[in-house]
Amino acid sequence: MLQVHLDHIKHNLDYFRSFLTPTTKLMALVKANGYGHGAIGLSLALERLQWVDALGVAFPCEGIELRKAGVSLPITVLTPGFGAFGELIDYDLHPEIHTFEALFAYTQAAKEKGGTGLPFHLAIDSGMHRVGFEPAQIPELIKHLKSNHYVAPISIFSHLAAADEAQHDAFTQGQIDLFDRLSAQLCDALPYPVMRHILNSAGTERFAHAQFDMVRIGIGMYGTSAVDSTLLRHPSSWQCPIIQIKEIPYGDTVGYGRHGKTPNGPKRIATLPLGYADGIDRRLSRGAGRFLVNGKLAATIGNICMDMCMIDVSDMDARTGDTVTLFGAPPALTVLDWAQTLDTISYEIYTSIARRVERAYL
Repeated sequence: MLQVHLDHIKHNLDYFRSFLTPTTKLMALVKANGYGHGAIGLSLALERLQWVDALGVAFPCEGIELRKAGVSLPITVLTPGFGAFGELIDYDLHPEIHTFEALFAYTQAAKEKGGTGLPFHLAIDSGMHRVGFEPAQIPELIKHLKSNHYVAPISIFSHLAAADEAQHDAFTQGQIDLFDRLSAQLCDALPYPVMRHILNSAGTERFAHAQFDMVRIGIGMYGTSAVDSTLLRHPSSWQCPIIQIKEIPYGDTVGYGRHGKTPNGPKRIATLPLGYADGIDRRLSRGAGRFLVNGKLAATIGNICMDMCMIDVSDMDARTGDTVTLFGAPPALTVLDWAQTLDTISYEIYTSIARRVERAYL
């Protein structure tokens, strides 16, 4: 079970709010199943507790799932594609628009639905070069927006490429300056007010002077800081019970491929009901992973299986049914510890946790 500690989520959100003026809005990103924390349960909690102003997801299916679950907060769909604009309108989801082709497709869908001034978020490429209108396209974009009464941007935004890395601060400030200039040009040309936003979690910590009207908090809400992660709280802990303990004789092996060795005498081996299909990376096999059992860290032994894994509990008091913490707050290993072992980032650890793993909101 993945236990999501809502008070820790609140602490992390309050940390980022401390950089903001009272009028600056906060969008919480709950894409990729809430960064692994369960998009529905987390979004319903965020709305009920009134901790954020809006939500962001990646794909239409994610937004539709939240609407069907009863979430009513504004939801931005950051990767809407081209074929789902009708559904987005039906479910009151606001797409990101970053090309003329998408703008025309969304306009056509709005026209067919009889809509007027249907909202969207307009993306500008300020230097990340992933998606967004180019600076040279702004004059033509203004022309289309001024003559279009079917759809209208409620915000103009861009994405910072390296706000978490100090060696790129000059580049980041250049992105901000370019966005400020281009978005102001758009805002001045349009006859209605439009929000602006460019800061992500790292940008909010390090470039708060550019908060504009809203910021977007993703991994920061889930406990990772670009400045000092000790200022944030671990939002979740992943636990499971021991389902069996075996005494393995000297010279025998454990698991697939016989990679779990007992070269120095017999061992006590505990089996856990989680494997790589649940999100325990196979690279944590053969002692690379360590999980907390009754106050002590037990190393994996043998290869992690699809639905199970084994740990060495030879030197500790462990029984069937005891709780094992795979990651959480110290003395357990944290997600950041896992990320360091696997040479990756915390995002990948969280988003790899399978949907079949139960989530509980505490």
